[in-house]
This record gives sequence, C-alpha cells and structure tokens, in this order.
Amino acid sequence: MVVLAIGAGVFSLLQSLIAPVLPTIQQELHTSQNTATWVLTAYLLSASIFTPVLGRVGDMVGKRRTLVAVLTALAVGLLLAALAPTIELLILARAVQGAGGAVFPLAYGIIRDEFPRARVAGAISTLSAIIAAGGGLGVILAGPIVSTLGMRWLFWLPMVTVLVTALAAHRFVPESPVRTPGRINWAATLLLSGWLVALLLGVSQGTSWGWGSPAVLTLFAVAVVLLGLWVRLEMRSANPLIDMRMMRLPAVWTTNAVAFLFGAAMFAAWAFIPQLAQTPPSQGYGFGASVSQAGLLMLPMLVAMFIVGILSGRMAPFFSFRAQLAAGSVLSAVACAVLAVAHDRAWEVAVGGGLLGLGIGLAYATMTNLVVEAVPVTQTSVASGMNANIRTIGGSIGAGVMSSLVTAQLGIAGLPLEAGYTTGFATFAVISIVAAGAALLVPRVRKAELQPAAA
Repeated sequence: MVVLAIGAGVFSLLQSLIAPVLPTIQQELHTSQNTATWVLTAYLLSASIFTPVLGRVGDMVGKRRTLVAVLTALAVGLLLAALAPTIELLILARAVQGAGGAVFPLAYGIIRDEFPRARVAGAISTLSAIIAAGGGLGVILAGPIVSTLGMRWLFWLPMVTVLVTALAAHRFVPESPVRTPGRINWAATLLLSGWLVALLLGVSQGTSWGWGSPAVLTLFAVAVVLLGLWVRLEMRSANPLIDMRMMRLPAVWTTNAVAFLFGAAMFAAWAFIPQLAQTPPSQGYGFGASVSQAGLLMLPMLVAMFIVGILSGRMAPFFSFRAQLAAGSVLSAVACAVLAVAHDRAWEVAVGGGLLGLGIGLAYATMTNLVVEAVPVTQTSVASGMNANIRTIGGSIGAGVMSSLVTAQLGIAGLPLEAGYTTGFATFAVISIVAAGAALLVPRVRKAELQPAAA
C-alpha cells in the first residue's frame, strides 16, 4: 500500500506542481507564454492516452510488471526535464512523464487483486484521498521549492522518489494473478489517441487561439469523427481496447457522467482560486498574494479532502457510495457558490476551499469504488483508467470555460474584473448541482453487498 500510495501521489503532485511556476520557466528558458503553456498541454495529452492504454496492458501482461515500467518511464521523463536546456526538450520530457498516468488504474487493479475483499473499499478510498491531496499539494509546494532550491528541483526531487518507488514496487509488490487474455488493438489505440488529442488540444488552446477560430473548430470536428469511428470499431471488435459493454453498464456510465461534470467544477476551482488570491487589491478584489501565500490558502482544501477521502470507504455500510457521491457534488456546488459571492477576505476563500475539499474527498474515493465494484476483476485497471480520463477531460473543459468567463472582461493592466470570477464560480455551482442529479442515477447497491466490501 505504501508503494502504491507514493507512486500515485507523486504523479498526482506533478499535475499541479508546474502550473504555478510557468512564468519562471518562461523566463529561465527564454520562451513565450504560449510556448510555456505546452509544458502543461504535452503532459495532459500524453497522460490521457497512456492512462487507459497501459491500464489495458496491465490487465493483460501483469500489473506489477507494467507498474514498474511506468514508474521507470516517469523517472526518465523527470531526469530529462531536470536537465533540459531548451523549452522544446522540456516539453518532450513532460510528454514522457505523461506515461505515469497509468499508475492510477494499475494501483487500483493491484489493490483489487491482492487485498482481502473486506479491505478493498477502504484501501481504494485511502489511495484516492492521497491522489486528490497530491493534486492540490503541488500548488503549495511549488513556490517554496523554486524560491529555495530553484526551478530544476521541481523535477529532481520527484525523480529520486520515483526511482526508489520503482525499486520498491519490483521488490515488494506481488505480480497480480488475474490476467485478461488478448492483444493490443492498435487500430483502436490510434483512434482513441486521435480523438483525445484533437479534443484536449482544442480545449487547451481555445482561449489563446479563439473558441470560434478555424483551428479549434477543426480540432473539435476531427475529435467527433474519430470518436464515432472508435466507438464503432470497439463495438464490432472481438478484441476491444475498451469494452463498450462494460462502458454501458448502468453503474459505469452514470459514474463516468458524474466524473465528467465534477471534474469540470473541481479543476476550475483548483486553477483559479490561486489566481484570484494573487490579484493585486488595486483591482478592487484579491489579496496580492505570492505564489507561496496563494498555495497556503489552499491548505484547508487539502486537509479536508484527505481526511474525508480516507473515511469514505469506512462510511460505506452506513452512507452508501452513491449517497456520498451525491453529497460530494452538493458540497462542491455550495463551495462554488460561496466563492462566487464571498471572496473579499482570505478566510472566506479558505472556507470555500475547505467545503470544496470535503466534496472532492468524497467524490474521488466513491467514483473509483463504484466503477471497481461494477466491472469484472479482469477489467479493473482499464475501467478505472477510463474513469480517470473522463474526469481529466471534464477538468480540461472546465478550466477552459472558466478561463473564458474570467477573462471575458479585462480591467487595469489587463487583469480580469471581479465579475468574471463571480460568473465563473456561479456557473460551476450550477454544473455541480447537475452532477449531484447525475449521481442519483447511479444504481443503488444493497447494504448486504456493501458490508463485505467496506467492513
């Protein structure tokens, strides 16, 4: 459990560790702002492809073997990033690091294969809490690391940790006895990669290129066409990469719908709470906080999501995963509403963040548990990988929409007006309410089935 938690936690940390220091990367590598954002985009695109594909590989050839390979690739990517003399090599290194996204589904699959059934739900909840907290912890750690050690240590420190984790995985994690016969469907892999890249590239560049620009509209059209071809191929294939019958299971598609909507609200808040805090008070709002100070404002969120995430599996016999998911979405809606109307003082933002942390902690743990319980043991990794991917897609779209709403009107020195944040957070409060409604569509699980899963 320790090995899996460290591996997944480090990759989750890397998702948010770089975003706050993009201006520093831009300055040190002498590049433009648009080029520097590709450090994030390359990581996102790579992870979206590798997460489900390598999850499927792990189900086929062995999860421990695949986990060690994935951690090794992540360490290589971190080494390349730490040594990168140019922005082009740094972007390439981040693309290599994206292979680490498969740590999530592989870890969930190993837990289901190796742990006693009575401990599976609690272990998945704990791992989900660590992943969620890691995603926010990067915002807090980025500033102190850069100010004390320098930008390169954002990669050196995780690299050492990942290498030790890979060795520990090889030594202590047993090879999973559950295997799924088959081979990789390369045509399906290419189509999956194609529509994910087209969709996420269009979303990530929509703000800078223009949402109505020919390039963005073309990317969206390509994504729709390739998505249709991919679904058709998978439905007809005797050896699908992603089994569409599994994706159509009521518990799976409803949970994935919530993941998409909840991910949009979650990533929008994560990305823009620090930006709001860093806005100078001369704009009529904001606190003029540094990167480190803005990160500390996220601390209540991290503490709340970690504690609630760990408790989620243990509450299941009394408070079902379905009910927890709906409650998490409602808490997210309340948090976004609070942030929309009350952000004049730091403690108000901290309260809103804490409420959001409660919602994230519940939702992260329950979504994974609901999907894992619903699919055959031979498809655990690929199913949880697709759930993580759908959450990421929702998050990318949410961050893009939030960015458009916040920057729709600019004031002094080109900074957003306060109304943009109010509109943005209010919009995602509504989206979170829709997510709560979708959570109620998740099929009920009988209490007798929950008792052995989360005792």
